[in-house]
Amino acid sequence: MNKIASFTVNHLDLLTGVYVSRKDYIGDVCLTTFDLRFTRPNEEPPMDTPGIHSIEHLVATFLRNHAEWAEKTIYFGPMGCRTGFYVIFAGDLKSEDIIGILREAADYVLNYDDNTPIPGYSPRDCGNYLDNNLKLAKIYMRKFKEEVLDNPVEERLSYPQ
Repeated sequence: MNKIASFTVNHLDLLTGVYVSRKDYIGDVCLTTFDLRFTRPNEEPPMDTPGIHSIEHLVATFLRNHAEWAEKTIYFGPMGCRTGFYVIFAGDLKSEDIIGILREAADYVLNYDDNTPIPGYSPRDCGNYLDNNLKLAKIYMRKFKEEVLDNPVEERLSYPQ
């Protein structure tokens, strides 16, 4: 069997960043998958599930309700290795094209009122609703924003060769 694309990336040299993981076509529609790397693989500890889960609920809700990006948002969810997230948008996009919306999403998480219920956190709406941690989500998002989104340099926007 052939390796899938994400397993061919050199994780030894991978920094936190926003990377184009792949581009797929359904008919003439391009879907761009982005690797949003929040921690350095095999260098930093992976993120804990409750923080990841809170980011997933907040960012997915934010993107699917955004005036410009709602119709372009196909998917937002965590990586199994717990070092980041994948987001899929309709369109032939580059990393630079999504920095603005990612900043908005980061600010949404960072400014989320600690006393407001997170969207989808109920036993009816989520399969593991008790497994969340907004404080941890904010720590992870602040780190990603400071390292990547506040200063989007080339080595954090293109996979290492």
